[in-house]
Amino acid sequence: MNRRTLLGAAAAAAALSAVSPSALAIGERPITIVVPWPAGGPLDVAARTLAEAVAPDLGNVIVENRPGAGGNRGVSSVAKAKPDGRTLVVGAVATHAINPSLFRKLPYDPVKDFTPITLIAHVPNVLVITPEFQKKTGIKSVKDLIAYAKKNPGKLNYASGGNGSAGHMAGELFKAEAGINMVHVPFQGAGPAKMSVLSGQTQLIFDNLASATSNINAGKFVPLAVTTAKRAKALPKVPTMIECGVKNFNISTWYGLFVPAKTPRATVDRLNAAFTKALRSKPVVERLARQGGEASPTTSEEFAALIREEIPKYARIVKISGARVD
Repeated sequence: MNRRTLLGAAAAAAALSAVSPSALAIGERPITIVVPWPAGGPLDVAARTLAEAVAPDLGNVIVENRPGAGGNRGVSSVAKAKPDGRTLVVGAVATHAINPSLFRKLPYDPVKDFTPITLIAHVPNVLVITPEFQKKTGIKSVKDLIAYAKKNPGKLNYASGGNGSAGHMAGELFKAEAGINMVHVPFQGAGPAKMSVLSGQTQLIFDNLASATSNINAGKFVPLAVTTAKRAKALPKVPTMIECGVKNFNISTWYGLFVPAKTPRATVDRLNAAFTKALRSKPVVERLARQGGEASPTTSEEFAALIREEIPKYARIVKISGARVD
């Protein structure tokens, strides 16, 4: 080997050493985060926020929307992707905890086909009614609502964004734990469901806090309780369902990042380090908070444990509801 060759080899080695370990391990091709829902929603915004935040550590990260079949289309496509750390998916309570019981034939296994990277956030749901309905009935609390429902069995209608949605599951759990009878009215999405409550077609909804906040602030919705075990930072004066006497009520819209199963552990660890670092940064925390979410970075194992707990919980609720999509 001549002197020129040796110098060239030394220069190449120096260039490689300047590349960050994460970027070198992941490779030069862009990392893709698949969002299995349409663009513009809270989960899409979160994915795009994180893609920008992790770029210094992971290089170019793009977001691709693959909506359809309640999130199943996008999630199943990532289950079949090459396990090299370059393709991730934003999975949520619907795709990884509810859908396994809601669909008879799911095109993926939420546990066996994926390795969790980190939880991104929890977003509470909030039980709301309108001021007009409150004035008409005198309902000022969850206790009042339960009493009204028991005096008027089957006369209350609650809206949701569709069969198997988080709002549907919250409504069915409420019925079971409070011992009341309400009629479920499913809509094609959260938007039409909210409009039905605002117009008086239905009387209440367990709405996602991110989408309910504007109507609450405008005085169009009256919040009665949040569905999580702890009060929401965005609504500190609103009690939890548990505080209102509805036992065993703890539901949130959680979502996080997954890669295909068999992704090398070293790659999983590097992705976890980059994304949890971003989730602890002030800009990301603030952006998620504006969407009603609380940044919740975890280890891969902690996120996996959450999923194992949630699957049987929602299996029970789906069984109570009798809901099926296929």
